[in-house]
Amino acid sequence: MENKVQFDQKVSSSEIRSAIEELSMVVKAFKASSSTVEVENGNGKHVDISDHDHHDHDNSHHVPTKAFLSLSSNLLLQVLDKIGPTMAVLRQDVSQNIQRLEMLHESDPLMYSNLVEMIKKEVGEGNARKGASCSKSIVWLTRSLDFTVALLQKLVKDPGQNMEQAVEEAYNITLKPWHRWISSAAYRVALKLVPDYQTFIAVLLAKDENYDTLKEEMQTFISLLVPFLEEIHVVLRFYGLDRIKCT
Repeated sequence: MENKVQFDQKVSSSEIRSAIEELSMVVKAFKASSSTVEVENGNGKHVDISDHDHHDHDNSHHVPTKAFLSLSSNLLLQVLDKIGPTMAVLRQDVSQNIQRLEMLHESDPLMYSNLVEMIKKEVGEGNARKGASCSKSIVWLTRSLDFTVALLQKLVKDPGQNMEQAVEEAYNITLKPWHRWISSAAYRVALKLVPDYQTFIAVLLAKDENYDTLKEEMQTFISLLVPFLEEIHVVLRFYGLDRIKCT
């Protein structure tokens, strides 16, 4: 019965493969907008600024909201589901954060096609750090995607390693620094429910896909997702939201 459940969880096109297609388009858009920018300095002269310096100007950032939500709902939730009950609390938070962003996006799809506009709106209103804000949802979804990257990096680097250890290490470097003691304690208990490596990989595989192909896809996915997340982290640092902790 257990094997039957695992088989039914497989899909014709893996979540990772779909995420690669999504991110590839986003990366192309990033490259198209990352050319050297000429600005006027205080002396009235025009100077070139690098991409890194240009990050100091919030208008230079465009993070596609649909791509971010797609990664969160189609990949992040699926990975958390496949890790199992261990991630039940995190999955609930992720789902609520996705719904919150979807509601704001649907209120004005054109305005909020750029995730940064959601942050700018709430920062301007003074609500970015308060209550159940969209800005805080972006922070926590980004950290959860960081967790996904860290976990996949460990699995690619050391195939066959202990899954409980891999999940714990990924959690420790991405989410634990921002969780309060109670959240961390509950998580440590839940770690005992993590599936073994073979079970986890089995449910990540698409139909008719072998491990070598999956490994290549994970490597490609990681190489695309890391710069995407870094772009979001730059925005969060710019608005002083990168140090928010769990309330």
